Amino acid sequence: MTRGNTPTKTIPTGWVSFVGSGPGDPGLLTLRAVELLKEAEVVITEAPEHEALVRTVLGLPIPVEPKEGEAAPAIAVGPEFVDGGFGEDGQPLTHASRGRVVVRHGKKARVVRLMTGDPFLYASGPEEAQACVKAGIGFDIVPGVSAVQAVPAYAGIPLTDKTHREVAVVTCGGAVDWSHYADDRTLVLLSGVGSIGETAKALMAAGRSAQTPVAVTRVGTTTEQATTISTLEHVAVDVRTMRVAPPAIIVVGDVVNLRETLSWFETKPLFGWRVLVPRTKEQAGSVSRRLRAFGAVPEEVPTISVEPPRNPLQMDKAVRGLVEGRYEWIAFTSVNAVKAVREKFEEYGLDARAFSGLKIAAVGDKTADAIAAWGLRADLVPTGEQSAAGLLAEWPPYDELLDPINRVFLPRADIATETLVAGLVDLGWECDDVTAYRTVRATPPPAPTRDAIKTGKFDAVVFTSSSTVRNLVGIAGKPHPSTVIAVIGPATAKTAEEHGLRVDVISPNPDVDELVDALADFGTARRLAMVEAGQPVTKPSDRKASGRRKVGSK
Repeated sequence: MTRGNTPTKTIPTGWVSFVGSGPGDPGLLTLRAVELLKEAEVVITEAPEHEALVRTVLGLPIPVEPKEGEAAPAIAVGPEFVDGGFGEDGQPLTHASRGRVVVRHGKKARVVRLMTGDPFLYASGPEEAQACVKAGIGFDIVPGVSAVQAVPAYAGIPLTDKTHREVAVVTCGGAVDWSHYADDRTLVLLSGVGSIGETAKALMAAGRSAQTPVAVTRVGTTTEQATTISTLEHVAVDVRTMRVAPPAIIVVGDVVNLRETLSWFETKPLFGWRVLVPRTKEQAGSVSRRLRAFGAVPEEVPTISVEPPRNPLQMDKAVRGLVEGRYEWIAFTSVNAVKAVREKFEEYGLDARAFSGLKIAAVGDKTADAIAAWGLRADLVPTGEQSAAGLLAEWPPYDELLDPINRVFLPRADIATETLVAGLVDLGWECDDVTAYRTVRATPPPAPTRDAIKTGKFDAVVFTSSSTVRNLVGIAGKPHPSTVIAVIGPATAKTAEEHGLRVDVISPNPDVDELVDALADFGTARRLAMVEAGQPVTKPSDRKASGRRKVGSK
C-alpha cells in the first residue's frame, strides 16, 4: 500500500514469543508456554535437551540415532528447530548473534524463543527483545519458573518461614561485599559452586556462624537432582568430596534444616531409577507416565511389533458376519484386538452402529476403556481376575431359550492361548477364533542399550507379558542380576524364571498401573531398609552384585 509516491513501511508478518522453559522439569512449563509451542512454526532452542522437551510435551516423535551406515530418518512432524545456543562452527553464540538469529526467523514466521528458566532473569531475553524492537518485530514474554525458587522447593527447602521472612539472591560471578549479608537472612547463591570456599570464609568473617546450614542442589527439578547438606565451616570440603559440579543452587540459612522433614522429590520411591519398559511402542506411554510420577527415568524399548495378519480373509469374513448378525457376542481380549477390529471397520466405512444387538465382552478395564473410546459399552467385564480365565469364570452358559444365536466372535493375537476358546466351547458356545493381528519380535535396540541391559545400568525392568520376556531376552540378552525384575502376573513370572531371571515384584492383579505401583512399593521398602540400617540410599545399579539379595540386604 502506498500514499502518493512514497511507499509505506511493510508490517512484518512474524512474531516472537520469548518463553521460559523453567529449570528442567517439563511439568513446570506453563499452560501458555505449551499453547504457544503448539502454534509455533519455528522453535529457537537454548539447551541441547530443549528439542526433546518440546517433542515430549507436544507428543511428537523424538529422533533416534541411526545405526552405523544408515542415514538419519527424516522427521517432518512439528516445528522447525533452530539451535540458539551455538553457531554452525560449534562456538557459543553471543547475545548479539542470538538476537540476529531471532530477528531473521521472526521476520517471516511465528517463533518461540525457548529459554532456560525465565527470559528476563539472568538470561539474554532483554537484549534479544530489543533486537526485535529495532527490527519492527512484535513479541511477547511468557515467564518461566525460575530456578531461584524452584530448585530449593524441589529440594524440600522453603526460602521463607514464619521466623525467616527475608531472602537475598546473590550472583557470585563478580566481586561481592559479603558484609551486607552478615544477618540471618536466607541467601540463594547463583553460580557459586566454584567459589563456595571463599564465599563461606567471607560470610563467617562478616559474622555468620560457622554452623549455619548450607544446601547445595545440582541439576535441580530433574531426576539427576542431588542435594548436599553441610555448614559454612565444612561446605567447601563437602562439595569437593561429593564432586558437586554446576549447575547448582546454594541456599544458606536456617531454613535448610526444614529439608529433613520436607524433602519430597529426592525421596520418591523410584527416584532416579533407570527403568526399562519393554513393550509395544503404542502401549509404553501409560507405563512411562506412571513411572515418572514415582521419580523414575523410563526408557522404552519396543520388543513387539503389532502387524496385520498374513491372511486377512478370515478377518474380513468375520467382520461381514458381524454386520449380518451372525454373532451373539464379541469378546475382546486386548486393546490391540479392539484397535484391529476398529481399523477393519474404518476400512469398510462402518461405524459403531454395526454393533447394534451384539453383546460385547472385555477382558479387563483397559480393554473396556478402549471400547468406550469407540463409543461402545462392554456388557461383560470381569469383576475379579482380569484375564482370560477371569472372563471365562463370569461368562454365561449358552441357553437355547434366551440366546437366539450361539456363536462368539473372538478377534485376538496369533500367539494367544486356547484357554478362552476351550472354555466357551464347554459352556455350549461356538467360537470363531480369528487372528486379528500378529505380534512379531521387534528389531534389536541400539548397542548402548543392549550393553546397559547386560551390565546392570538399568535399575529395573517391568515385564507386562510373557512375550515381552521372551522377546527382550531374544533381541537384547538377559538383564544383569542386580536389576530388579517386576512382572505383571504369575504366568509372566514363570516365563521370567524359565529364562533364568529372579522375579522381585509381582503385580497383585494383571494391570499395568498396579504393576508400577508394586514396583514403587518395592522401592519404598528398599529405601526404608537402608535408612533404618544407617546405610546411604543407593539405586540397584549403584552396586553390582554377583547375585540378588533380598530387600533388607541391598
